[in-house]
Amino acid sequence: MTPPDPERGALHVAGRRLSFLDFGGPGRPLLALHGHFGEGRTFTRLAGELGGSWRVVALDQRGHGRSDRTADYSRSGYVEDAAAVLDHLGIGGAVVLGHSLGGVNAYQLAARRPGLVEALIVEDIGAEVDDDLSFALSWPHRAPTRSGLLGGLGASAAYLMDAVREHPDGWGLAFDPQDMNVSQQFLNGDHWDDWLGADCPALLVRGSRSTVLHAGHARRMAARRARTSLVELPAGHTVHDTVPVDFAAAVRGFLDSL
Repeated sequence: MTPPDPERGALHVAGRRLSFLDFGGPGRPLLALHGHFGEGRTFTRLAGELGGSWRVVALDQRGHGRSDRTADYSRSGYVEDAAAVLDHLGIGGAVVLGHSLGGVNAYQLAARRPGLVEALIVEDIGAEVDDDLSFALSWPHRAPTRSGLLGGLGASAAYLMDAVREHPDGWGLAFDPQDMNVSQQFLNGDHWDDWLGADCPALLVRGSRSTVLHAGHARRMAARRARTSLVELPAGHTVHDTVPVDFAAAVRGFLDSL
């Protein structure tokens, strides 16, 4: 299905600009939260696959895409941003979908602001997180040409194409790797209390080749939380990108069950 043309919106929270894409339509609201290095347009294809039954709102989370950088990449900061977008749009309750960083943000929003979250879709992230993004600190800050930037990014370039931008002082990324490294450090930890802290229906999606969410941990997450189903799809960590049709079908099947 052809993705709808989204409307770019923005709000200001504590002096910072938060940008988001609103794919519109009369359907029920679904807030989509991307992972590190991503941005709202990550979910353009999913919005098209869901059609008019769901109004997808995809946030550029703090420090990503067209949203401003900040000195605060704490857990509470991300959660309050998501809540602020829903409040700004007058949405009193939504399904919240999140990949990786966005997945933790989604289930923490459900635990801490349960009135805002009617159901959860969490893509390939666990209730315990221990990862390291320091490898990104070696990426070039700016390059005089696009090809020069891609060359400096090396093998990582294939995963960062959507984040490549031309800035006034040269070619770079839509985020600062230093920010991502700090954000990951705040993301690491034991989040079982938050995962178990809400009782809304939930879908946990795991890539069968993922090295981020291991199979045994995913099964424990589903077993310990009521009203939670687990789906495994043939992909690595970025399930939505590797098998977009299968991912959309799993999401749509869950949404239809609500």
